[in-house]
Amino acid sequence: MTSDSESVDVLQSPSAPPNADGWWNRECGGREVLILALPLVVSTISWTLMNFIDRTFLMWYATEAMAAAMPAGAISFTAICLGMGITSYVGTFVAQQHGAEQHAQMGAIVWQGVWVGVSCIPFFLMLRMVAPWVFFRVGHSIALAELETSYFRILMFGAGAVVISSALSGFFSGRGETVVVMIVSAAAAVLNIGLDYLWIFGKFGFPEGGIVGAGIATVVSEWCKAIVYLVLVFRRDRLGVFRIATSCRFDAGLMRRLIRFGGPSGLQMFVEMGAFSAYLLLVGQLGGKELAATTLAFNVNSLAFIPLIGFGIAVSIIVGNQLGRGRDDLAERATWTTLTLALWYSGAMGVLYLLTPDTFLLLHQMGADQQEFENVHDITIVLLRFVAAYCLLDAVQIVFASAIKGAGDTRFVLLTAMFLSPIPVGLGWIGIHYWDWGLIAFWFLVTSWILAQSLVYGARFLHGKWRSMRVIDIE
Repeated sequence: MTSDSESVDVLQSPSAPPNADGWWNRECGGREVLILALPLVVSTISWTLMNFIDRTFLMWYATEAMAAAMPAGAISFTAICLGMGITSYVGTFVAQQHGAEQHAQMGAIVWQGVWVGVSCIPFFLMLRMVAPWVFFRVGHSIALAELETSYFRILMFGAGAVVISSALSGFFSGRGETVVVMIVSAAAAVLNIGLDYLWIFGKFGFPEGGIVGAGIATVVSEWCKAIVYLVLVFRRDRLGVFRIATSCRFDAGLMRRLIRFGGPSGLQMFVEMGAFSAYLLLVGQLGGKELAATTLAFNVNSLAFIPLIGFGIAVSIIVGNQLGRGRDDLAERATWTTLTLALWYSGAMGVLYLLTPDTFLLLHQMGADQQEFENVHDITIVLLRFVAAYCLLDAVQIVFASAIKGAGDTRFVLLTAMFLSPIPVGLGWIGIHYWDWGLIAFWFLVTSWILAQSLVYGARFLHGKWRSMRVIDIE
């Protein structure tokens, strides 16, 4: 880990000479972007593997437990989205402060994010009471709804830690110390995987908890991650430069600014995840087999999708930093560079989904009941063809949306989500009740949704309004 005298210039010191030519070596070129993005991608990969293995263990335990984990997990994440969307914007503030060399103001914005997370905890605990109302009224079987309810209620105990960690990690990612984020996230993922094995199957004296055990493992690892981030932020060599210890009070003006820009980002996440959760609940009405195959396909898809979020965080940081320096030209260059890297990755994964789909299902099959696995295998193979088609579109929409959010164009992203997200949910509901839609129609629908997002966000980026936006006051 770097000292403060080094770390404050991480993002502003190009990894190649200013006059270097070529896509790879130039400023905000492939090498520089990858140095920043790779730890974030690894961090998201560790989170992906955690969820992948978590659902694989649940598949081994019981197919119905694995099927319940996806909708319950999606709805729990939807509940977190507003708070996490606000606190994740701490990284954008820190990035622009870093570019403008306003180091002493970073501690205050980090603490406002922490207070947002703390204030969300009572709300998350209250949501536990409404879980039965949600899961028992969407047409799922009683057994499935009971599992979904139990899992959601457990996850809500760790929701506050997720929001707080999002604020604290922004202190590191916004300043370019993405290796710290990678190490902490990877350690939390390893802890979660180990606890999953112990608590799901009841090993080494731990009680056999099934899906409840999986939820407890997640809660413990999330709070451990938040505590580690807090300890690292309070390292003695950071306190004077960034005023961590002296900026812990509530700042109404700064909080309003954080909510002004981060609020739309959080609402956008809430709307999109709410629509996705509703989509999964509708799929569950088609039958347990259809929901299990969809869960399995999305679990495999996470290997391509979640690392793209790492690229999105990276481009948001770079855009914020370069706009803080007054270099919108380099912000644009970094966006195109990041898109190229993201397309390479998602394209390679898409080819693998088409050519070797059974490779991704092998681990699920190893410990599962073979009859139950065969019931969903063939359907999942078909669904992975959709995944191969839209993972490139995911790369486009994530990179462009993250770039304009890094500039502060969060209201447009929110309006786009509010307009587009209800369409697939409404069409899906009509399709089930009036048009006799099956599972394939639903997957055409979700692919069209992602295509529409990529076109809208791409057009907004090309329009260029983001170039003049700032989330901080430039002194």
